[in-house]
Amino acid sequence: MKTTNKLSAVALMTSLISVNAFAADKELTLMLDWFVNPNHGPIVIAQERGYFEQQGIEVKIQEPADPSTPPKLVAAGKVDLAISYQPSLTIDVAAGLPLIRSATLIATPLNTLMVLDNGKNDTLADLKGKKIGIAIAGNEEATIGTMLGQEGVKFSEVNIINVGWALSSSLASGKVDAIWGGLRNFETNQLELEGYKAKAFYPEEHGVLAYDELVFVANAKSYDAEAIKAFNKALEQATTYIVNHPQQSWKEFVAYSPDTLNNELNQRAWNDTLTRFALRPSAVDHKRYDDYAEFMYSQKLIETLPKAADYVPEIN
Repeated sequence: MKTTNKLSAVALMTSLISVNAFAADKELTLMLDWFVNPNHGPIVIAQERGYFEQQGIEVKIQEPADPSTPPKLVAAGKVDLAISYQPSLTIDVAAGLPLIRSATLIATPLNTLMVLDNGKNDTLADLKGKKIGIAIAGNEEATIGTMLGQEGVKFSEVNIINVGWALSSSLASGKVDAIWGGLRNFETNQLELEGYKAKAFYPEEHGVLAYDELVFVANAKSYDAEAIKAFNKALEQATTYIVNHPQQSWKEFVAYSPDTLNNELNQRAWNDTLTRFALRPSAVDHKRYDDYAEFMYSQKLIETLPKAADYVPEIN
């Protein structure tokens, strides 16, 4: 009897070792939305502290040459995961790309309509007849138009100028009176470091529905649910660590790439981003996604109305 028990125990241990060895070999490729920055804190901390490895996965982090391509590469099966934006995901799914939202990274909007706090544009109504700089043309008519409409200003009553990525410098130099796309955790700090005080108008306070700023997307046809569960668990563990140890986690974050990350702008952005990370990355809120999709549909940003149940699966 004892011999049988020993043999059973050995067999069980061998089986567990085999399973763990398989899990440890699981590799995921993750393409970021842009170069590494404080928005990616939980990913970097999970990597630096070995949380991914503890979950039996190896995550290969890549930075895109073109920030518009990551979701397309996921849809094409070239990478396993990518960071995108809830509005962009909705547009992509409505256009027929085989994508799902697998987790949330930043759970609140970061985008703003930003002006210099110099008394010239104290309200949105003050922007009537003025110039607004944007980085990428897309949904500005719906979002800016909705915000301005709250103050009785028509979208046709402002001048939209594409300034590329020179948002802060265009605002500081007076080339434009406002910028759309300045992030509340970055551009505000960047302008302040350059001697300018900025004022932000938040979309969710001016008629635009709240949304998840950054989400992870996977291929709807080929995603590995077990690997994503492991990824999300490590991500949640990293977020908890960041919230509990903000200063220590900052040091560990910059250790990932000291030459590019260890500066005052990133440290300020880090502090302003801490409350934005999704504490439960895998949590699903279908109504939040359906409501925003209906907003986009009503603004004619999408021609078909996708249902969250079809592209926001519960993976936990």
